[in-house]
Parts: sequence; structure tokens; C-alpha cells
Amino acid sequence: MDFSLDHFPVDLVLLALVAAFLALRLRSVLGKRVGIQPPTMPVPPRAEAAPRMVENKVEPTGPAVEYDVPSPGTRVGQLLTDIHQQDTSFTPQQFLMSVQTVFAQVVGAYAQGNRDVLKTYLTPAVYASFDAAITTREAAGQKQRTDIQAVRSLAIEDVRLTQLDVGLGAAVDVRIVSDQISLVEDQAGQPVTGTDAVTEFSDMWTLERLLGVGGSGWRLAAARSA
Repeated sequence: MDFSLDHFPVDLVLLALVAAFLALRLRSVLGKRVGIQPPTMPVPPRAEAAPRMVENKVEPTGPAVEYDVPSPGTRVGQLLTDIHQQDTSFTPQQFLMSVQTVFAQVVGAYAQGNRDVLKTYLTPAVYASFDAAITTREAAGQKQRTDIQAVRSLAIEDVRLTQLDVGLGAAVDVRIVSDQISLVEDQAGQPVTGTDAVTEFSDMWTLERLLGVGGSGWRLAAARSA
């Protein structure tokens, strides 16, 4: 058999080497996420609980939400007890359930630019920042698309009580973990930021109110990623 270069397919070998090099380069690039860029593939949906019967009617049940409340023996747990002593209608579990409801309403209102709803649940300072962001988005002709797929958990992280001239101020930090589709689209409907994949979000909300003052309710005083 003749193994001279005249009969050896050098051009095919070179093409194979080039193809292998490009494949390795593509794998190294596609296998990474830059910064805090969310994953490009949707998170597989979690199994939902079976429907349950309520008064002979089938009531659909979604994934159970985890409510994390510090025990009474901890510093935060004792402060929650102090809040209950000032307001006997306050219970941590019910408080977290209310925060879950407000979370969905505020996130939806911000996406829709519904300022009336935001005014109801935000302190004036936080509302001003939300309003400015909505105004900027509207001026650019952009739209926010947000869909909360599920709320995984709510946890009370910290509590602060401050004596003020107008009463006792209470601030509660709540960590909210949720699955969302969230992105901003331009006038042509093309994504500017975010992704249409289901992504896990972790937010820290601080809710404040004056205790022992009639007409004072919990309002969102700060919101950040956590």
C-alpha cells in the first residue's frame, strides 16, 4: 500500500481538525453564563399537588408555599411577639400570606404601569422610584412582561422596632423566592433585558407600619434582589 503524501487526503484531515476546533470553541462559549444572565433553558416545572375536594367541588392546588417563621426563642421571634402584643390581630403566618398576595399585585402593577395600585402598597419614597422607572420605560416605548409562575417560599429574615414621635415603628424583612418569566421588550417586541425562560428570583422586601396607630397598614419601604 502506498502511504506517500500524493495519495494521503491531507485536505480532509485539515477540514476535520478545523471542525473539531470550532466545536470545542462553541462548547466553551455556550456552556457558560455571563455575570447574572439567567439560564437560557426553562426550569423544568415542579410536580403539582393533586386537586382536593371542597364541598363536592374539585379545587386545584398548586405547589405548596413554604412559610419560614423564626421560633419565639430567637431574637427575631421575640420581636414578632412584641408586634403581636401591640397589635393582637398580627400573626407571622397570616402576615406572610398577606405579603404573598401583595407581592403578586405589586409585581403585576409595576409591569402594567398601574400607578394607582402601587400607591396603595408602597411608601411615598418607594413609589417615587417605581414611578420614575415606569416613566423611563414608557418614554422609551418599552413594555415590561412579567408572569409569576409560582411563589416557592417566604421567610421573615429580620425585624426592627423603633420608637418614633408618632408611635412605634415596625420594619420586617421578608425574603421572597419565586419562579417568574420577566423581560422588557422594545417597540418591535424584541427583548431588551430579561428572558422568556422561567427563572428563579430571590427578593428582599422590607415592610413598615406604625403600631397602635389607627389606619396605619403595612407598606413596602424597600425592595432589592437577595
